[in-house]
Amino acid sequence: MRWTNASAAAALLLCAVTGASAQSGNKLQVNLDSQDSIKRAAKVVAANLWEYYRGDEPGQTPGILPGPPPAGDYYWWQAGAMFGTLIDYWHYTGDSTYNNETVRSIVHQAGAPTFAFMHPNWTASLGNDDQGFWGMTAMLAAEVNFPNPAPTDPQYLALAQATFNTQAARWENQDCAGGLRWQVPHTNNGYDYKNTIANVVFLNIAARLARYTNNETYAEWAERTWDWTEGVGYITEDYDVYDGANTPQNCTNLNKVQWSPNAAVLLHGAAIMYNYTTGDRQAQWKTRVAGLLNRTVDHFFPEGIMVERPCELKDRVQCNVDQHSFKGYMHRALASTAIVAPFTRNSILEVLRSSTKGAVESCLADGTCGFRWDRGEYDGDVSNGPAGQQMSALAALSTLLLDNSDGPLTNSTGGTSVGDPNAGSSAFELDPMRQITAGDKAGAAIVTIVVAGSFVGSLVWMSGGLFEVS
Repeated sequence: MRWTNASAAAALLLCAVTGASAQSGNKLQVNLDSQDSIKRAAKVVAANLWEYYRGDEPGQTPGILPGPPPAGDYYWWQAGAMFGTLIDYWHYTGDSTYNNETVRSIVHQAGAPTFAFMHPNWTASLGNDDQGFWGMTAMLAAEVNFPNPAPTDPQYLALAQATFNTQAARWENQDCAGGLRWQVPHTNNGYDYKNTIANVVFLNIAARLARYTNNETYAEWAERTWDWTEGVGYITEDYDVYDGANTPQNCTNLNKVQWSPNAAVLLHGAAIMYNYTTGDRQAQWKTRVAGLLNRTVDHFFPEGIMVERPCELKDRVQCNVDQHSFKGYMHRALASTAIVAPFTRNSILEVLRSSTKGAVESCLADGTCGFRWDRGEYDGDVSNGPAGQQMSALAALSTLLLDNSDGPLTNSTGGTSVGDPNAGSSAFELDPMRQITAGDKAGAAIVTIVVAGSFVGSLVWMSGGLFEVS
C-alpha cells in the first residue's frame, strides 16, 4: 500500500471516528446494532479501499485500478465494480467523499463514440461480463439518483441502455441456439466460451431497464435469457448455477464450478423481475427467487458466513485477484433482493448480519480487511489485489444499512437520469430494440432438447479464472 497524504488522512480519520490507534494488533470495532457505528467503520474501510485507486492523481487514467496485468493487479472490469460499491456506500451511508471521482470515472470509461463501456484501451480483455459490470454500475447510479454528470456528458440511464443494446446485438443463435459469448473480440482467449456471468449480467441489466422504463421489450429479453440459461443447463432444477460451456461442443460440456457472482447477479435480476411483473408471471419469478436464494445461502454461507467455495478451501486459498472481490457482490445482490422482493427480507437480513460479523472480525482497526471471514481474525492475505478484500468488507458493512434505502427508483417514481433507447446503436447496423421473434423463442426450446439429448458431464477449468483472460 502506498503511504501518501491520503493515507495519513485516513489514519487521522481512524483516530477521530473510532478512538483506536492503527497498530496492526487492533481490530476494527463495530456495533452491528448501531447505524452510527456501522457508518463510522464503513468510512474507515472505504478510506482504505481508496488507497488502491490512483486515477485521481496527476497523469493517471481516471476510472481504473492499477493494471491490467502485468502492469498491475487489476483488470478493467474490477474498477467498474469498485465504483458500483462506492455508489452503494453513498446510497446507504450518505457519505459523498468519493462521488465526484466516481462520476468522472464513469464518464471517462464510457468510451466514445458509442458510450457503451467498450473503451478501445481494453479491447484485449473486453468481455461481455466486463462491459456488463460497468453497465450495472451505471444502472445503479440511475436507480439511486446518484449525482448526474454534466448535461453534455453521457448519462447513466443511456449508458445502461447502450450496454444492453450492444449486447443484444451480439446475441447469436448459431452456436448453442442462443446466448452471449464470454469475450467480445473473436481474437480473445475465451471467445468460444458461453459463460453464465455474461448472460446473467445481460439479464440483470435488461430486468432493471424494464422496471425503470416500464418497457416490456427489456423484460422479454430478461425472460428469454433465463429460458436460454436454464435450457442449456447452466441453471439446474435445484438452482445450482454453473459457470458455462464451450461452443465447439454446442455448450454440452458443462463447467459445473459454482462461482458466487453467477448466483448473485442472477438472483438480483430475478428479484427485479418479480417486482416488475404481476399475476402468473410474478408467481413464476417468485418461485425462481425463492429457489435461488435458498440454494445460494445453503451453498455459499456455511455457518452463516460467506465463503467463495471453489477457491477458498479449508486448508488453503487458491483464489485469484478477481475472486478476492466476489463476496462483496453477493452481499450487495442480497441486499437489493431484500428491498425489491420483501418476502425474502427476514432471511436475507439474518445471513447478511452473520456474514458481516465475520467480515468485521477479519479487519484491523485501520480498515485493512482480510479475505477469510470465517477465521475470527485478520488472515494477512494481501498477495492477490487487496482492493477486492476492501471492496467486499465495505459492501458487507454498507448493506447492513439497507433500511436506509427507499428502493430503486424508476422514471415514474423520481428517477432523474436521462435515457436514450437507441444508445450504442452506432456500433451496429441493426435495430438494438428489435422484438423477440418466434424463431428466437424456438431456439431456446431447441437448446433444451440438444442438451438433454447429448449432455456430457465433463468439467473444464478456464485458464485465468472467472472474468480474466490470460
